[in-house]
Amino acid sequence: MARIVLYLLVFVGGMTIMATEMSASRLLAPFFGNSLFVWTNLIGLILIYLTAGYFLGGKLADRRPEPGLLFKITMAAAVTIAVLPFIARPIMGIAMEGIAEISAGAFLGSFGVTVLLFALPVTLLGMVSPFAIRLRMTGVETAGNVAGGIYALSTVGSILGTFLPVLLLIPWLGTRNTMLLFAGALAAVSALGLARSGGPRLYAGAPLLMAAALAIPQGAIKPEPLSIFETESPYHYIQVIEQGGTRYLKLNEGWAVHSVYDPDDILTGAYWDYFLLAPWFAADKAPRQALNIGSAAGTIARQLIHYYPDIGVDAVEIDPEVVEVGRDYFAMDDPALTVHAADGRPFLKMNETQYDLIAIDAYRQPYIPFYLTTREFFQDIYDHLDDRGAVMINVSKVPGDDAIAEAIGTTMRSVFPSVYSFPGGTFNQMLVATRSPSAPGDLVARSGSMPSDVAGMAESVADGLTMVQPGGTILTDDKAPVEWLTDQMIINYATGR
Repeated sequence: MARIVLYLLVFVGGMTIMATEMSASRLLAPFFGNSLFVWTNLIGLILIYLTAGYFLGGKLADRRPEPGLLFKITMAAAVTIAVLPFIARPIMGIAMEGIAEISAGAFLGSFGVTVLLFALPVTLLGMVSPFAIRLRMTGVETAGNVAGGIYALSTVGSILGTFLPVLLLIPWLGTRNTMLLFAGALAAVSALGLARSGGPRLYAGAPLLMAAALAIPQGAIKPEPLSIFETESPYHYIQVIEQGGTRYLKLNEGWAVHSVYDPDDILTGAYWDYFLLAPWFAADKAPRQALNIGSAAGTIARQLIHYYPDIGVDAVEIDPEVVEVGRDYFAMDDPALTVHAADGRPFLKMNETQYDLIAIDAYRQPYIPFYLTTREFFQDIYDHLDDRGAVMINVSKVPGDDAIAEAIGTTMRSVFPSVYSFPGGTFNQMLVATRSPSAPGDLVARSGSMPSDVAGMAESVADGLTMVQPGGTILTDDKAPVEWLTDQMIINYATGR
């Protein structure tokens, strides 16, 4: 029986390590996002904590090979994990107040908060496997078998701890209750082991308290006076803000607005409006069929349908929950709009429709997925445009640093005969390419055929329009360092270089 309880502890401990890591990403996302830097912090630091736990657990087990001590360690880890979701959000809110703007803050903030919140429980859980090996060791002739069996059992638990939270528990129970559930399971096994080791029965109350904590009302994930809706999806923390009758869609840390809806005005005064100009770079007539990759809650699609009444729009959004929010809060329900919950590039591969406009606005701030920036991707775009078609992409930037826009622009130029670049705002650069050769003066020359609001934009855009020339960095599926370029841009901006 003692051996079974020990093996059960190893299994549940491995499961809890990964469940804590997966849940940690969801705790961080509303405040610091889920960018590559945040995930790097999270994974790297947890590996450091596990390393410390392996080392300390082995030394402690040699000094005091007592089962009761191991079960006390895992009980302490369980209690710490159970407390984390209740203290995490206030601490992260405080951390955010002192963090520099843009995503340098995401890096520094997630680093500090992860150190503070997850160091103790993960280090304690890292002690389990070496401690259990020492307790089961009876001689050197069986050392390999014992160690292999313990680590295999812990790994099986880790596999379950990876898939169960993501695929079932977090969508069903939420992040906080998922952490409580795994902490309660670890506490229950620890209490059973302590009871068999002669420990006080008081420990049995810990898993009961954690079970009772499941009934505590959740409250707002990220309190915001102007928030009218929030939820978590497998992809994002989603929040809808309403101010002065206008609604804004924010995802994850909320530094960027992904969609805007004003029932009384179609134009936003921001970069979304420029997608209305894209088809006129290539043709002297209104578009009839458009594709929007990264539609979010439908701002671009709504504008296209309003100004070009004969158009049909395929909108592609990877997160079905964002689509539902678009329908419920952003009037994303026009019959001319067909929404596809899919990833943009696979959608292209499975779709043979020809478009005269493709609009790309797919960001998980501040990063654009690398596979939506490569020559192979733009070749797919080229193949899906008709002869008078155009593609426009929004590229995130900071003032004075156009490295990413230049790399994406030259990559587009390796596929398209004509590529243009112009500012879309302080933190946006717009790139537009035409399937057939075109000239910079075509845009203004066609302004007489445009809707009046769009024609007004054409003249202002023409003043800042530049043609992208061949040469320079070409991004490919094999090598597209857009994350590195983004990180350099953020660091340079945050440090004032």
